[in-house]
Amino acid sequence: MPMVGSLGNPISGSPDGPGEKVEDQGTHHIEEGEEHPAYNSQPATSGWHYPQPLAPVSWGIHQTFIPEEKRLHNLEHGGISITYSCAPSCPKLVESLTEIIQRARNEGMKVLLSPYPGTKQRISLTAWTFIDSFDAFDKDRIIEFIDSHHNSKNAPEPYAN
Repeated sequence: MPMVGSLGNPISGSPDGPGEKVEDQGTHHIEEGEEHPAYNSQPATSGWHYPQPLAPVSWGIHQTFIPEEKRLHNLEHGGISITYSCAPSCPKLVESLTEIIQRARNEGMKVLLSPYPGTKQRISLTAWTFIDSFDAFDKDRIIEFIDSHHNSKNAPEPYAN
C-alpha cells in the first residue's frame, strides 16, 4: 500500500481538504518578466504564470528558490509544492521533507520541494487554491495534504504532467 496518494485513481484529490482555501486568481499565462498584480497568498496558489517551455519545472527536489511564475504552472497541472524557509539552514527539516518527496515521486506523484526564503512559517504546502503553512515538521499533516490535493479536481489541468 502506498504511503501517499491513491495511484489507482487519476483524480485522487478532493475539491475540499486540508489547508486554507484561497481565492482563485486564474490561469493567465504571461511572458517572462511581464508585470502582473500581486498574488493573494505567499507562496501563491494560483494566478499569473509562464507558459511552456518556461514552465512547469521538473518534479522533485530543487536546491534553489522557484519563482512563482514557474511553480504555479506545476500546481495548475495538479501538483503539490512543498517549500521551506529557514535561516541559516535546517538540514534535518530538509532531510525529512526530502524523504517524503522521494517516496511520493517513486509512486509517480507530481510533487516539488524547494526553498522559499522569507515566508512567515518554516513549511508551506500548496496546491491549486489551497495552502497550509506551519513551523514544526508534521509528517502526517504533509501526507494528508498531498493525498487530498494531488491531481485534485480544483486544478485546471490535473491530467497534465
